[in-house]
Amino acid sequence: MTMGSLLGRIAIAVVVLLLALVLVTNGVEAFWTWVAAFLTLCIFSFLYKDNPFYKFAEHLVVGVSVGYFVIIDYYNYLKPNVVVPLGNTIRTGEHLINLLLIVPILMGFLMLLRVSPKYGSLSRLSIAFLMGVNSGVAIGPTMEAWMIQQIKATIFDFKNLEFFYTGLNALLLLIGVITTLIFFFFSKEHKGALGGGARIGVTFLMVGFGASFGYTVMARISLLIGRLQFLLKDWLGLIN
Repeated sequence: MTMGSLLGRIAIAVVVLLLALVLVTNGVEAFWTWVAAFLTLCIFSFLYKDNPFYKFAEHLVVGVSVGYFVIIDYYNYLKPNVVVPLGNTIRTGEHLINLLLIVPILMGFLMLLRVSPKYGSLSRLSIAFLMGVNSGVAIGPTMEAWMIQQIKATIFDFKNLEFFYTGLNALLLLIGVITTLIFFFFSKEHKGALGGGARIGVTFLMVGFGASFGYTVMARISLLIGRLQFLLKDWLGLIN
């Protein structure tokens, strides 16, 4: 046993004893607050380097998430849509159409065979069927939301000229869409007017990427602030 693993086990033992002491002296609510604080510090410890505490918290989150969603999916989808109707049909002999539910059950079982080296190829049947159905269902709404509505949004309405900022926004949107499409037009070399339009399109792309990145950073910072508030307020009680 290496010195690092020994120290890690000692640290975990100390943490377990500390949590047990908190549970005995302060009750269940304080216990779970300390557990949450411990797991938060375990995640933050990755800022120093990868370590056993971070791996423990990471694996715990993955395991708890999988278990949680398995239970949620069973009670919200599998039980009311498959287990209960099929069970009623087997008991009463009515609504024999529910026996068709055996087909998706078998297809789901075939998908689980993906982990089998010998029979893993059978899972391709279920995966191919699932991909085909999902593609057919999603093509219509996707075309409507991502193409038709976007095209309609770029159609310039001259009524917007009555209001300066509304008209300016519509004009910028139109220019941005056209010049961005010009940038991705590779059938002709980007020179002259075509090259100028492509450069304007790059500018719009960079603005869009920057705004998306800034929004992502703001969201992550808000999560960090929430965790720091939890540690300083709920756990340590240093702020009101």
